[in-house]
Amino acid sequence: MEATDQPGQDSLAICEDVRDRASPRGGHLRLPKAVPPVNILIVKTSAIGDVIHTLPSLWSLRAHFPNAQITWLVEESAAELLFGHPALNRVLVARRKTWLKDARSGRLSGALRGVLEFIRELRDTRYDLIIDFQGLIKSAVWVALAKGGRKVGFGRGMEHAEHSYLVLNEPLPAVDMNLHAIDRSLLLLKGIGVPAADLRYTVPVSAAQESEAVDLLLTVGVHEGDRLVAINPMGRWPTKLWEPASFAALADRLQREGLCIVFTGGLHDQTALDEICRLMTSRSRRLDGKTSLNTLAAIYRRAEVLVTTDSGPMHLAAAVGTSVVALFGPTAPWRTGPYGPTHTVLRADVSCSPCFKKQCSTTVYEERACMKRLTVEEVTRAVLDKIAAPPLAASK
Repeated sequence: MEATDQPGQDSLAICEDVRDRASPRGGHLRLPKAVPPVNILIVKTSAIGDVIHTLPSLWSLRAHFPNAQITWLVEESAAELLFGHPALNRVLVARRKTWLKDARSGRLSGALRGVLEFIRELRDTRYDLIIDFQGLIKSAVWVALAKGGRKVGFGRGMEHAEHSYLVLNEPLPAVDMNLHAIDRSLLLLKGIGVPAADLRYTVPVSAAQESEAVDLLLTVGVHEGDRLVAINPMGRWPTKLWEPASFAALADRLQREGLCIVFTGGLHDQTALDEICRLMTSRSRRLDGKTSLNTLAAIYRRAEVLVTTDSGPMHLAAAVGTSVVALFGPTAPWRTGPYGPTHTVLRADVSCSPCFKKQCSTTVYEERACMKRLTVEEVTRAVLDKIAAPPLAASK
């Protein structure tokens, strides 16, 4: 087992010294100081974690161009994280999944109408600066269609770039993918002369959403003063998942230590959570399918720790300042782990990790060994270390 309290610790220095580092080709492509951009378009469409990783860059842009009109183009699954953000003037929501669903269901005219309406909305402004933080075909399409003088992003050489650089008129030198995603975004800004501001996210949570979070916790028996630990057991890849029996045993162990455990997840996670809760011997508390992203952020803010797989909720908890115990297997925490010194990443000592595969293909270990070999005892101790709980009694 490998446990680190500061995953990607070396990359944290980027926020302090990025303004002093030269680009790989030497020097920067600086924006003209005499003519600062009036309209800026950020293109980072998805997923939840990717959008959260780009929020510090948004604040850096706002700090450098305090009077600019900043627009963000995002897909619907993560749009809620941006509505009402104090550093943004406008949010453009590309409903790609809805359009695809309509098209597959035979509603072609409705899908086409939605796409065309969005393109008209996108092109109603001419942007002085368009920044493609995504670097994929789906973002390149919008960059190509948008009206703009400068279209900036990483050029040839970035892993998984899908030739997105072909639509840029200012491609910047590729950077090391083993830098954290937050740092890569800040280096992209550095390439055009925008220094990194202090690390800041800001997830907009209204008073109504805060109140909703309190009410939801009360409905499952969590009261003010209870020591809350949230567990997000789900992930988008099968290879990222821990065993249901392990999550059940973890929840039982932590509740015996006097902690309130709440499971979170989406509507589509119900079956998996049913299995976990069936295996528990203590009370199960569930909020799956009951929260918006912003309400979930408010719930995580009230938790002392979130235990999670590599997922969007992991980054959401980190963004609101909650300590994370993250279980990593097929992916690399130094690239996409919870960012900052207050988190712990647990990894099994298997040579094929990280493989970055959605389906396990190991021939050296048992299937999904990178996750199965994480033990309940080690995860429990990591949680209790985070909340400075008394030493755990030996397992029975």
